[in-house]
Amino acid sequence: MRNLALMLRYDGTNYHGWQSQKNGTTVQEVVSGAILRLTGERPLPELHGVGRTDAGVHAVNYVANFFTASTIPADRFPYAIRPYLPSDIAVTGAADAIPSFHARYSCLEKTYRYRIYTGRVPDPFLKNRAYFTPFRPDAALMKEGAACLLGTHDFAAFRASNFTAKGSVRTITRLDVDEEEPGRISITVSADGFLYNMVRIIAGTLYYTGIGKLSPSDVKRILEGKSRPEAGITLPPCGLYLLSARYPAGSFPGGDEAFDPKV
Repeated sequence: MRNLALMLRYDGTNYHGWQSQKNGTTVQEVVSGAILRLTGERPLPELHGVGRTDAGVHAVNYVANFFTASTIPADRFPYAIRPYLPSDIAVTGAADAIPSFHARYSCLEKTYRYRIYTGRVPDPFLKNRAYFTPFRPDAALMKEGAACLLGTHDFAAFRASNFTAKGSVRTITRLDVDEEEPGRISITVSADGFLYNMVRIIAGTLYYTGIGKLSPSDVKRILEGKSRPEAGITLPPCGLYLLSARYPAGSFPGGDEAFDPKV
């Protein structure tokens, strides 16, 4: 059996996130079904994803893996599976991984990006692609606040209040605020792991900092206070993209640049 890793790209608007569930169509079940129709292997292949993206969240480079007896060459797999996938999901790359590789548990670091845009009225072409606000945030203030969150901290204030998993210490290695053009801001964050809604709450807190509802020094105070109600709003999922995932060297013996995206 081969351990085949896939690089996926998808628009999450029409899906209830990645993880299969009973109350809605998910990316995982759609891709698993496509693999089943392509390979004919039964039972349905167990497809492991790098993380559980929420309903409406998008992915630019999402990694998943599964074991298969299929002999389809890895470099041909994206083309072979294409007819079985809807237009809002694509397999952009594939590679044979080492037997112990697991898309989630082998991951060293993930990177997300949140997009915000401003204007007099919403742009129909950015619907479900970015968060619209009529208030133009000050990117410099947002950057000042973001600097407080770099490093290893207890991010209890930046997780959903109903999140019950143990432990909220994470290490953020990158947190950039960029004004790509006037009125369009992106927040890019890399970490060794993320709490539920962590990126969307960080984005909401920095957004509040940018529009003056919070000060950069408040961000540090909120972090140290570990109280979720003190932080900013949880911005909606439409502006969030899983950008990339990083894995140990040697995970893909054949080598595949698709699994080392430059973001």
